[in-house]
Amino acid sequence: QVQLVESGGGLVQAGGSLRLSCAASGLPYRLYGMGWFRQAPGLQREFVAAITRTGDNTYSADSVKGRFTISRDNTKNTVYLQMNSLKPEDTAVYYCAATPRDCSIYRCDDGPTYGYWGQGTQVTVSS
Repeated sequence: QVQLVESGGGLVQAGGSLRLSCAASGLPYRLYGMGWFRQAPGLQREFVAAITRTGDNTYSADSVKGRFTISRDNTKNTVYLQMNSLKPEDTAVYYCAATPRDCSIYRCDDGPTYGYWGQGTQVTVSS
């Protein structure tokens, strides 16, 4: 059974930092591209960042470029999202997702690319 379990969310003041983690099990993690998405109340889910199987390539949304960094540790089956300079508009539930597709070829900024999703972790940024 595939499980993706996010952690690290919480309440932080604007300008602060958080690091999200997503631990994967039940799948050959090294063969999966990983992504982070978020969904704020009343809004559609949006892409945040993605990383290829080896971690050699990363992709991020314009809204988080220069502030958020995605990384992975294939020895721990874990993907991370380091979030710096947080803004109130970053408030959302953050989800990690896994895809067997190669993110250097397929569009890993697109939700349907992913077959597995975590349950989400809440990030709240106060002004």
